[in-house]
Amino acid sequence: MNKSPLLLALVLALSGCQTLTTQDSDSQVANQANEQLEGASPDDINNALKINAQYQQVADDNDDEAAPIFDDVWERIRYQLSIKVPQNRPVVTQRNYYAKHQAYLDRISKRAEPYLHFIVEEVEKREMPIEIALLPIVESAFDPFGYSNRSASGIWQFMPQTGERFDLKQNWWYDGRRDIVQSTRAALDYLSYLHKTLDGDWLNAIAAYNSGEGRLLRAIKKNRKKHLPTDFWSLDLPSETTAYVPKLLALADLLKRSDDFNVTWQPVINAQVVEVVDVGSQIDLALAADMADITLTELYRLNPGFNRWATDPNGPHFLLLPVDKAEQFSQKLALTDAKDRLRWQRYTVVRGDSLSVIAKKFTTSSSAIRSLNKLSSNTIRVGQKLLVPLTDGAINSEHLPKQMRLAANKSTRTKLSHTVKSGDTLWDISREYDVTMDDLAKWNKLRKNSVLRLNQKLTVYKSANKTQTAKNRTDRTITYKVRRGDSLARIASKFNLTINDIIKWNNLAGEKYLQPGQKLKLKVDVRSS
Repeated sequence: MNKSPLLLALVLALSGCQTLTTQDSDSQVANQANEQLEGASPDDINNALKINAQYQQVADDNDDEAAPIFDDVWERIRYQLSIKVPQNRPVVTQRNYYAKHQAYLDRISKRAEPYLHFIVEEVEKREMPIEIALLPIVESAFDPFGYSNRSASGIWQFMPQTGERFDLKQNWWYDGRRDIVQSTRAALDYLSYLHKTLDGDWLNAIAAYNSGEGRLLRAIKKNRKKHLPTDFWSLDLPSETTAYVPKLLALADLLKRSDDFNVTWQPVINAQVVEVVDVGSQIDLALAADMADITLTELYRLNPGFNRWATDPNGPHFLLLPVDKAEQFSQKLALTDAKDRLRWQRYTVVRGDSLSVIAKKFTTSSSAIRSLNKLSSNTIRVGQKLLVPLTDGAINSEHLPKQMRLAANKSTRTKLSHTVKSGDTLWDISREYDVTMDDLAKWNKLRKNSVLRLNQKLTVYKSANKTQTAKNRTDRTITYKVRRGDSLARIASKFNLTINDIIKWNNLAGEKYLQPGQKLKLKVDVRSS
């Protein structure tokens, strides 16, 4: 028997007549295939299954090749913009404002660079409008230490009560409203809830994120009584909220049609640049930075939720680290006992002591002492030996001998002067000089939420061993996922690298081919790539 017609018929039957073109109708082919199946052997059927799988793979490959590939996160967002933007006065007014402030858009890209890829991934996972990823621009201009005059905090600007409602822990040690990972999770939870509560209207949900669902529901109820429309543009809302949604739509329009308005969105590499690492217990952040081989300033920038010198003894026990530092950090962490993850000293309880008195004396908290000593209560007794966490702040505490404080603080520093430019914040300046916001505020007798004046002079101290400022360090290690059609030469050309470097960084010696989905570590210059 000639097997070719049989195999053809079997393949057509198995594939639902979708992969091959024939002059016969689908029903005729299916009838012929069914007749052939009666006399087909198991080998014939297996061969037909293999051929059908090959056809399906070709179809899948074609689908993959049709999917767009983005090297810039802004381009990735632009491709998915879906909310219709009306060209009305509120939107046009906001868009014209942003279009005239290119320097502001440049600062947005610089601030968003460590976080934007993560946020876009989270929004896509939930199948929410990609415009949501632009909301931190409206809320905080991507400043994780941003505070409002109503006590909202973080890039998503959570009020304390709303933060508690969505399980954002807030205490002496830690403020989850500033935690990039946790606040993003909470913000998307809140927006999803609002979308459902407000009958699937995204503009109303976004407006409610600003003013609260109660206000939106009252405005909708008021319009319904008057038999008026209940879309965002028809509601009577506070002036701040009526400008809030147009700001987001204006940014989306400006991103979609950037050429029309002669603006530039500075590229942000479309690759994973940070990774969440489970620490498992409280850890001194200076020690964590040393284990990860990054500066303490950089660690705080990636983990702005921490208020103190260490993580909360009761958690969360997660750190956000650069992807190229996560593995070596985890290896060093595994070799470090929990009690050695904090700097500590021995202390003997004296008359009049309580945990709170001792905590104040050593610039720590009662819970930290209780956790380190595995105490079940706050009860202590005279003569009891305790381990007390020793903080960076303790070197300035009065209980230490004067000579010890002077020795601890002795360092060679260079005094610099910074002139405030339009749009500068303490956060931006601290990044530029690789110092902490706390130090910058203390040196200039300012609060961390102080508004700076144009041309104001600020004092900055740089340690002698910090010869390179953050603005000069543009190298980043990213995780790049290999796409269909990629080769070492193509990837090297795309990121201005050498093939030998990629091979060395990823131990590829002897491997002939890259596989789609394979992950590569690349050290790239984020300004030139």
